[in-house]
Amino acid sequence: MRIALLLICFFFSTDWLIGQTYTIIDNRAIKLHEQGDDLVKNRMYDEAIEKYKASIQREANFLESYIKWGRLLLTKGNANEAMEVTRRGEARAGKASERIKADFSWLKLYIFLANGQFEQAIEEFDISNQLFDENFKNSYDYLQMKAKIDFISEQLDKKLLIEKQRLPEPINGFTLQYFPVLTADSKKLLFTKRDGLENHQTEDIYVAFYDDEDGWSIPDGISEKINTPYNEGTCTISADGNILIYTSCDAPDSYGSCDLYVAYKVNGQWQRSQNMGKSVNSRSWDSQPSLSADGRILFFSSNRRGGYGGNDIWYSLRMEDGSWSEAKNLGPVINTAKDEVSPFIYFNNEILFFASNGHEGFGGMDLFVSRVKNGEFTEPENLGYPINDHQDQFSLFITAQRDYAYYTESQYDHGKVERSYLYRFKFPEEIALGEKLVVSQGKVLNSKTGMPIDAKLSLVSLSNDSTLYEFRSDGKTGEFMMIYPDRSFSGLYVEKKGYLPKIYNVERDSLKNQENLMISLIPIASGEEFVFENIFFDFDKDELRPESMSSLSRLFEFLKDNPTIKILISGHTDNVGNAAYNQSLSQRRAESVKQFLLSKGIPDTRILSEGKGDQEPIRPNDTAENRALNRRITISVL
Repeated sequence: MRIALLLICFFFSTDWLIGQTYTIIDNRAIKLHEQGDDLVKNRMYDEAIEKYKASIQREANFLESYIKWGRLLLTKGNANEAMEVTRRGEARAGKASERIKADFSWLKLYIFLANGQFEQAIEEFDISNQLFDENFKNSYDYLQMKAKIDFISEQLDKKLLIEKQRLPEPINGFTLQYFPVLTADSKKLLFTKRDGLENHQTEDIYVAFYDDEDGWSIPDGISEKINTPYNEGTCTISADGNILIYTSCDAPDSYGSCDLYVAYKVNGQWQRSQNMGKSVNSRSWDSQPSLSADGRILFFSSNRRGGYGGNDIWYSLRMEDGSWSEAKNLGPVINTAKDEVSPFIYFNNEILFFASNGHEGFGGMDLFVSRVKNGEFTEPENLGYPINDHQDQFSLFITAQRDYAYYTESQYDHGKVERSYLYRFKFPEEIALGEKLVVSQGKVLNSKTGMPIDAKLSLVSLSNDSTLYEFRSDGKTGEFMMIYPDRSFSGLYVEKKGYLPKIYNVERDSLKNQENLMISLIPIASGEEFVFENIFFDFDKDELRPESMSSLSRLFEFLKDNPTIKILISGHTDNVGNAAYNQSLSQRRAESVKQFLLSKGIPDTRILSEGKGDQEPIRPNDTAENRALNRRITISVL
């Protein structure tokens, strides 16, 4: 029990209640009791208990021995036995001083907390509170407990309604399974599996697949290229299932006790994993990774030097060349002098969940949430009861659909984990998860051959030209899956060397929640053209609006990467207005794009511009939507 682990830290902190005198005068019993105290100092708990029991056998009214015996039982995780001993002693304390009664009450308070009996704990605090003198009420132990009781009282008043469900067979077939994660479609479940608690029973990563008719498949090892005779576990996977980062301990190429490794799926097959290197790993413990949906930001827990406590949360960024930046501490808003572990960055890249015993909670490792505002993480909030309870809470994974939260629940035997299972519960609406997430799936194919293409898909905010998410299509199947917040005014750029880029306006092209979006990339060749989307002008103007920068910069990069290509920029309008005026306006708009490229250093000899006016519509000019599509810029390869 996690509360019990705290008890030994103040085993003698309330001895002011007992003082140096005892409730009995039998010197032999007192000597046995003090021998027990010496054994406690050396953490010889079982031997100390025998001394306290012997002192009680000699003097049945030795109340101090009941208290010390009860404390040790709680420290060892035997809360129910601790309560039995405490009540036995309390029954003999009828005429005892208030200091002894307060000590019994204080011990019962901790036992109630250890058993998750929070209402009884609140009542017991009120009882013990009447027995303490002002000196103790000013002590750190008292003030810390008062803050905890106040916190628990507040949390019980806003209790969440959740129903925990153990995942059905064939899941949960091992002795231990923990740290569940899923892909964005919730069809693929990965977790760490272990057959037992013996040292020779190592960890492996297992995976199961969900079918609407058959349910979960029988879990199997993820890949022989990933699972080895060493420990592999506590993994994270990108939303599309193509980037896996996991923990491996005691491997030959590790920097410390446990390191982080990365594996990529190429053409439908996992490639051999690699140590993430010294920019991410250290000589200390590095574990419990969480990868952002697009695989660009990695969060993990480490006890390396330079942190704020025992275990802290750190992060690293994936660079353009695929390498990872030097890990940085997430800072004192998240990290405390105690432990912060098992981070989980939600699919929108703006909400971080993690476990901590350093922020105010129910007594040990609780789950917390922090949100990004103005580029910074906010003060963490406890997820509340009963998501958090008297047990340690570690892993939490919330689906992209925001319907379920997956987590691990353990069974204990005398304070030690005996079994662990994968559970889920419907995620409460009271905990905000931001904007609804959009999922788009499909394939990227060669327009000429129909063959699949390994392309980069970038979702970009057009308002500030920032890349929100970045994904890749599979080179073997062409399949891709993208997930991103339901925000307006964003663009999708599909790019592959040797092909013309494909540019979409997410809203206008209705890409949201598509399940079979077919994207055809055209090989670069003379005479080929593409619509240059996301180029914006004010009404009847030819000045480029700032929101055009995303497309303009990508056209510049395309020309820089293909130095022999010459292009023709064509402006088009709808048929509203005078044809001669439309031709002039379209020419001026095409020229604006040309001038941007010239200002970036592209030679004038590589760029031509023309105005087509309303002469080449791609849709009938009979609706506002069609006229908007006809107002466009196209790029042709000369």
